[in-house]
Amino acid sequence: MNTTIRAEAPDRASFWTDHATVLRREAADGVFHGFATLHSGSFADMVRLVARMPESERANLVIEKSGDRQYNPAEIAALRTRGDFPA
Repeated sequence: MNTTIRAEAPDRASFWTDHATVLRREAADGVFHGFATLHSGSFADMVRLVARMPESERANLVIEKSGDRQYNPAEIAALRTRGDFPA
């Protein structure tokens, strides 16, 4: 399921189960960014994965959610602390 441009989903579960990929920041906006995918899975899993990385690694990554929204390291850290983040 694709989300809207503002990365909203019809319900909380869909927001977290949407497909997402982890990319290096410098490759995220390039023509071949699809080939630069480091990890892929549910949005919650990608947030969990990146949030556990050392800050030095996390600083160079973004999460792209369903091809319509990119989250930077600060946003990823904030998402991990949300009350509705899946356990």
